[in-house]
Amino acid sequence: MAHLLPDTAIFSPSVARAVASAAKDWNFVDSWLQQKFHGRSPPAFERNADTLRTLLALASVNEAADEERELIARLEADALHELRQLQAQQDQGNTADAAREAVLSAVEDGLSREGTAALNSMASVAVDFGMAFASPADLGRCMVELSAQADELEQMEARVGILSRYLEQEARGVAGLVKELKGEEYRPASDLAKQNLEIQRKIRTIATRLPELRDKVASLENSVGMPSPTIDQVQREEQAYLALLAQKKELDAQVKSFQGLPPNTDQARQELESLRTELRRVTNRRNAVFEGLVERETPKKPTRLP
Repeated sequence: MAHLLPDTAIFSPSVARAVASAAKDWNFVDSWLQQKFHGRSPPAFERNADTLRTLLALASVNEAADEERELIARLEADALHELRQLQAQQDQGNTADAAREAVLSAVEDGLSREGTAALNSMASVAVDFGMAFASPADLGRCMVELSAQADELEQMEARVGILSRYLEQEARGVAGLVKELKGEEYRPASDLAKQNLEIQRKIRTIATRLPELRDKVASLENSVGMPSPTIDQVQREEQAYLALLAQKKELDAQVKSFQGLPPNTDQARQELESLRTELRRVTNRRNAVFEGLVERETPKKPTRLP
């Protein structure tokens, strides 16, 4: 429940039990780490559910190993005591190898099935890690490092998968583009070589005529003479041009007023006269309406009695 905030109210009994269990487990893990680091603060690590499960498993394995180690120590003490008694009874020719074999045999005979399995597991882990004198703390640290490396490799695998899918998508796009470029739309014309030869022939022909054309242009310049206008002439021409534009706009406005009239002069006069008649009629109606409104709105004076 590491994702819950400390001040979050918990209303579900199952959630409350889970939070209490997690807090109890973290207290156990913290006390175990304090014991293993002999009062020193352990290294900083991420406190989440996965880390809690890993540390609980490691603490359980460590406690089992401690119990097995205490059992082995007692057995070794008993075996050593018996060995000393045997050494007192045996000849002086017994070697250290024989004593070690006897101790190991006694220890091996005294272990339970679970103890033998735990000892073999610790030995195989130590061999895999390349540790000659492995301690539970060293084995736990190596297991945590391996877990971190495994997580990092999983993230790298995910990133490589995303990159691989992106490259596959781009490869499909490139393949489609290549297929489209190989289609009929982008295929060169069958007479492209012939057109190229014809264009090259025209270029060579024009290139051979360039000196002659340059001579003609030079002779024309000498005979006719190129104009060299001054700034005042350009300004006068510009003013004349602007005056013509203004005159054109006025004429366009005048012509636009006659837009819609028939092209025949007589018909145009008749239509203009009918429009004038309509205008007079509308004007008279407007005046009559206005006079009616004035009479209606003007207050009438009371008549005086004689």
